[in-house]
Amino acid sequence: MEILEWIRFLAGVGLLLIGMGIFILQIFGVFKFKYVLNRMHAAAMGDTLGIGVSLTGLMILTGLNFTSLKMALIIVFLWLASPVSSHLISRLEVVTNEQLAENCELPEHMEEDELC
Repeated sequence: MEILEWIRFLAGVGLLLIGMGIFILQIFGVFKFKYVLNRMHAAAMGDTLGIGVSLTGLMILTGLNFTSLKMALIIVFLWLASPVSSHLISRLEVVTNEQLAENCELPEHMEEDELC
C-alpha cells in the first residue's frame, strides 16, 4: 500500500510541475509575440492547459473526495469559459483595429463589411 501512495504522490507532483512549466511557456509567449492576437492566443491556450494539468495533479494528490469534485468542476468551467472569452476579445480586436491587414493576412474575398 505504501508503494501506491508514492506513485500517487509522484504522479500528482509531476502533473503540478508540468502545469508550472506550461505557465512559464505561456509567460514567454505573451512577452515574445508582438501582435495582440498572438499574445492572446498564447495566454488563452496556456491558461486552459496549465490550469487543467495543475488541477488534475491536485486532484490526484487529494484523492477522491468533495474537494476533487470541485476542482473537476473548475476545470470544466474554464474549458467552457476561456475559449468563449478569447473569441469575444479577438473579435473585438478584429472589428476595432483599422490596421488589421498590416498585422494579419486576410483572405482576398473578405471585405471590411464582413468583419462586423
